[in-house]
Amino acid sequence: MNEEQNQQIIALGRLGWSLRRIERETNVRRETVSAYLKEAGIALRPPRGRRIRAKPASRAGEVTPDSTPAKPASEATEVTPDSGEESAGGTDAKPEPKPARSPSASACEPYGETIEVGLSKGRNAKAIWQDLVDTYGFTGAYQSVKRFIRKSRGKRSPEACVVIETAPGEELQVDYGTGPMVRGVPSGKYRRTRLFVLTLGYSRKSVRLLVFGSSSQTWAELHEKAFRRLGGVTRVAVLDNLREGVLKPDIYDPTVNPLYRDMLQHYNVVALPCRVRDPDRKGKVERGVGHAKNTPLKGIRFESLEEAQTYLDHWETRWADTRIHGTTKRQVAAMFAEEKPSLQPLPVEPFRYYQYGKRTVNLDGCVEVEAAYYGAPPGWIGRHVQVQWDSHQVRLMDPHTGQLLREHLRQARGRHRIKDEDRPKQTPLTTLQLLARADRAGAQIGALCRNMHQKDGQTAVRRIMGVLSLVKKYGGATVEDACAAALEVGVRADYHFVRRYLERHPQMSLNLRQVDPLIRQLTWYRDFIEGKTKESDE
Repeated sequence: MNEEQNQQIIALGRLGWSLRRIERETNVRRETVSAYLKEAGIALRPPRGRRIRAKPASRAGEVTPDSTPAKPASEATEVTPDSGEESAGGTDAKPEPKPARSPSASACEPYGETIEVGLSKGRNAKAIWQDLVDTYGFTGAYQSVKRFIRKSRGKRSPEACVVIETAPGEELQVDYGTGPMVRGVPSGKYRRTRLFVLTLGYSRKSVRLLVFGSSSQTWAELHEKAFRRLGGVTRVAVLDNLREGVLKPDIYDPTVNPLYRDMLQHYNVVALPCRVRDPDRKGKVERGVGHAKNTPLKGIRFESLEEAQTYLDHWETRWADTRIHGTTKRQVAAMFAEEKPSLQPLPVEPFRYYQYGKRTVNLDGCVEVEAAYYGAPPGWIGRHVQVQWDSHQVRLMDPHTGQLLREHLRQARGRHRIKDEDRPKQTPLTTLQLLARADRAGAQIGALCRNMHQKDGQTAVRRIMGVLSLVKKYGGATVEDACAAALEVGVRADYHFVRRYLERHPQMSLNLRQVDPLIRQLTWYRDFIEGKTKESDE
């Protein structure tokens, strides 16, 4: 330190300031302040009224060690302001009276070790006070715990911020946070959970839910659970630009996730994404996330997700709803009772969730969804469409306008669903080109492909393409013989028959009429197609 700071510390010590007060004023550690005051011979004034005798002033440039030898008799006595004249030899000197201990000892002293353990886990004063009340029956006030902790880590000055005021039932804010460690069921190992928080803008009432993973449907389902807990919904939902809610962030024209958008429309709620990297717009839910992370969940692990959710719900009811909010200066539960009548009522039926994706319309005019095929309108071959499907319906939509193109009932795997008005009146040019390719590959191949097209129309295009792919894999001669066998058997012989035949006889050629074992094999194939033979016998 420079000489000016040294003189300032000595002057404040002579005024009777405590070490902590001098530390706050000069930004010099109190251990350093104590050493300088001892060296200057100034008595220290620690907390609780005790007073430490100062060591005699050392000579210039001499450092006094902590452990000093015994003082001579002439220096054993010290003149204090309360004492009169200095007594000779110290024989008639009266002992200095010891100040009494502070009568208002902290009620937290018996729980000092528990508080230290909580602080080592990173828990804040509010969480420690709540644990003391729930676990040990602590009767002291929260301010008592707060003062007790402040002595060890100092006071932090808060930063100013703008408060966004909203009308009752007008706005809610949602966000994800980091949840506690919970033991997973399949692996038995602890996994980090995600904390979903929904906070009402007027009353600050929050709903907090825990999940392991996240997806677009999980994000929307958590909203629905929160809506049901609140008993209503607001008109606006303010959210961050996370992928589950917003596909393309834009302050003026964001692209909202279609599943999330349709769920909010079902509840008559409008999504309002924030500006990118601007979390202050949803500061209420940000504070709600931090409140849960730092107060009930900090430093705690749970054995199951249900146990963690039960603990969090108890804390929500016992402490979060009954607290006096720092901004509104009112109880959260009382303000929510005022806001609840202003919430929009919930619809009669919950939202029906669906899956969505992008598909290309194939040459047969259909798109594939879970191994079933659904017809698109004429003119869409080779183009992309947006597809939504659930357990009952499949919807094809224009990717640019969102207009509904076709709606079909769900079909079993391998089945087709095409409306009569979408069936072509004449064979498309692309299908004719496929049949011409089959004719060039071989007479039997062309005959089999035309037979499939005559029976099933455009739905056979995929199987015709499959036969042509077998020509590339096994060669034209081998597939020609297999197609001849298929035409010989008849019944329902098509691409699947040819593929199974080639898998069993990849190198065999092929005078079929002269080989009796092959005739028996073809008979087995016919029985298999007609359903007389179980596939397990294969």
